[in-house]
Amino acid sequence: MKIADIDLGDKPLFLAPMEDVTDPSFRHMCKEFGADMVYTEFISSDGLIRDAAKSRAKLNISDAERPVGIQIYGHLVEPMVEAARLAEEARPDVIDINFGCPVKKIAGRGAGSGMMRDVPLMVEMTRRIVEAVRTPVTVKTRLGWDDEHRNIEEIAERLQDVGIAALTIHGRTRAQMYRGVADWTLIGKVKNNPRIHIPVIGNGDISSGEDAARAFDRYGVDGVMIGRATYGRPWIFREVRHYLSTGETLPQPSVPERVEIAKRHLLKSVEVKGPKVGVLEMRRHLSGYFKGLPDFKATRLQLVTLNEVPDLLHTLDYVRDRWGDFDAGSITPPPLSHEL
Repeated sequence: MKIADIDLGDKPLFLAPMEDVTDPSFRHMCKEFGADMVYTEFISSDGLIRDAAKSRAKLNISDAERPVGIQIYGHLVEPMVEAARLAEEARPDVIDINFGCPVKKIAGRGAGSGMMRDVPLMVEMTRRIVEAVRTPVTVKTRLGWDDEHRNIEEIAERLQDVGIAALTIHGRTRAQMYRGVADWTLIGKVKNNPRIHIPVIGNGDISSGEDAARAFDRYGVDGVMIGRATYGRPWIFREVRHYLSTGETLPQPSVPERVEIAKRHLLKSVEVKGPKVGVLEMRRHLSGYFKGLPDFKATRLQLVTLNEVPDLLHTLDYVRDRWGDFDAGSITPPPLSHEL
């Protein structure tokens, strides 16, 4: 599969952009475990134009992450065009437009999946962004606003016609949020539409190698994007790739292996963001690595309250020593979090 001139190989696996999750350290871990392409957290066009520190910081990408996409969102054309130009200065491999985020504070003002209520504006915004930058432009969106407006087939054709290089479709409407089961039938219809010649990436409820294989084999998608199932489980890319290659399911990492992964993730977070912010932003990840361990409440509390790196490393060593013989195969994967 190719996005413009970016060769991603056969059946590529994508890390979905997720707010407060896909920061540089987490992207690094997912690349380490075989993600073929990763994306930043989504970035507000207004924040970039105002030069807001938090928005600007999300533009930080490294060559080790490549290929990497920067995702932007907004509801007004001119700010989105300017944001795309600013994003391009960070030299991403693609600029992705977020037409899929369903949360009220974004969709309610017409950004994210809210743009699906005004398809002509969505198409015009996309056209203007494609014309404004040289970097390939892609789009991530949903099936439609609600069950009465599942118009992704029309949207896909119109976005392709104004020049996007690839389309990712999450198999739910905005009204569904993250409830129910993702519907891949419309994703398959888009992919098998003879008018569609750009890559179509499927997204929604991929949490195992079997899920990914079904998406490729039954619906014919060019790539699969994994979001919520990566939370506390960056090794899922290794699992899925192994299953796609062999048809076999890999055993879950042991507790000692998870400890070493958590340590590498922590140290990378500190390297990128400094000890204070690096530790604070690791809290959402650390407990997720060990969900399902028995009698873990007190230790989890330490992992999400300690402020010093040596103390956290010591606690992780304790996890390894205390639960090292626990059957990791019985650990329940973390619950699905918001995927944007």
